[in-house]
Parts: sequence; C-alpha cells; structure tokens
Amino acid sequence: MTEVNSHPPMAWCYCGDQVKLWRESAGVSREDLCKKANYQYEYVKSMENGRRKPTLRLLQAADELCGAKGKLLAAHQYLKPEPYPARSQEYMQVEAEAIAVHWYEPLLIPGLLQTEEYARALISESCPPLDDETVEERVNARLRRQEALRARPSVLFGFTLHEAALRTMAGGRECMRRQLQHMLEAAELRNVSVQVVPMGRCSGLALTGSVVLLETPDHEGYAYNESQTTSALFADPVKVSELTQRHGMIRMHALSVEESAEFIGKLAEEL
Repeated sequence: MTEVNSHPPMAWCYCGDQVKLWRESAGVSREDLCKKANYQYEYVKSMENGRRKPTLRLLQAADELCGAKGKLLAAHQYLKPEPYPARSQEYMQVEAEAIAVHWYEPLLIPGLLQTEEYARALISESCPPLDDETVEERVNARLRRQEALRARPSVLFGFTLHEAALRTMAGGRECMRRQLQHMLEAAELRNVSVQVVPMGRCSGLALTGSVVLLETPDHEGYAYNESQTTSALFADPVKVSELTQRHGMIRMHALSVEESAEFIGKLAEEL
C-alpha cells in the first residue's frame, strides 16, 4: 500500500536526507541506487526527499553501495510505525503505570479485553486506511497492553460495557462469539471485573461516550475519553470528578459481576 502523508514524519525526512548525503559523498548516482534497489527513479527520489518512508530494501541497497557499514541500515528501527495514534500516546503511558483502571465503553469492547481477531477487524477498518505495517504494529501493541491483566495482579481492572458493545458483530458472528468467550475468561482473573449495562438502562448518559478513570501509584486521578478523531486526558480535579460521577452513575445501572457473566454467556450461545 502506498504511504503518502501531507505532513511526513521527521524520521522519514531525516533518514531520506541521510541516504542522499551518503550517496552523494560516496559518488553514487541516484540511477545506481535505483538499479541496486530495483526501484523506479521517482520512487527513490520521493524517499530521499522525505515524501515517502524509506524502505528496508532501499536502506540495504544504499548501505552496501555507499559503504556505510550498517549505519544507514540501523535507521530502519526508527522508521517503524507508532504503536499508538499520537492522540492516545500520553494515555498509554499513564495506563501502563496505573494501579487502578475503571473503563466504561458503550459501543466497543475495551482494548484490554479484545481478542487479536477483534482488534484486527477494528484497526484494519480505520479511515483513512492504514498501511499493513501500521495495522500489524498496532494490533501487536494492543495485545502487549493486555499482558498487564495477568502480569500485574495487584492492579484493579474494572470494565463496564453497554449491551450494545456486545452486539456489534465486529468481525462477524464467529469473531464476536470468540470475543465474548474471551471476556468471560478474563473476568475469571481475581483483579478483573466485567459488568454489563442492559439496553434501556441509563440510556441518556450511557450512550454519550466512553470514560476511563485511572489512579497512579501516587494516588493521582486521571480521566480519559475519546471520539472518532480526538481524545483528551484530564488531570484537573474538577473534570476528573465530573467524569467519575458520570462513570459511577452508569455503573449503578449495571448488572452484578455474576449476572453479567451469565448475560454474556447467553449472548455467546446465541451466536
């Protein structure tokens, strides 16, 4: 898939410029590099000018032709896609250190509970479309985050989901059935709870968006919510209090942990 960006990452520009500088210093023409890498002239030119991401094949060819001894090839690790969208990176840092996470979702399964199949279905359907490498990196990053559920048993993870999130059929019926079963397995962990808000309960508030509450090791509180194109991480006590109250009100209308497990189990059997 072609990687085009109206505002290319600085890493692309810097790496492309280094390829050009090394090439010119070594007396290697762009035509020679094109032949070695088996790329067309304009494609190599766009990579050297930072309009496209320099590929591993280009770096290998340039490193060999210019006698860089691995110095150009080493840049490849810095060209990998970001594991998270820029708008959520600050949240990910707080989540990784949190001692308590309380997460409400109205329409999707929370990322920490998603199967690989479900996560891939969501991420691969992003718009504008993501290139294959970015999809793979973000799916893997989501799965790595989930390791915390088992690796950090002293951290409390509370998930509350609206019934709508259990009926979206993201990825198809079989994908959704496996997703529901996966949630039931996660809910058996002693530091994880999963609760469901049935249709018709607290509808005005429960359908307005997701809310994630986090507590840090220093007992500082954060609140996070996001929409399709924006997200916000709040540390202001007033805003955190407001979202905590909203989360609490929604959770008051949820089924108990035991009732929720039975509810999810029945839905999985119906699929």
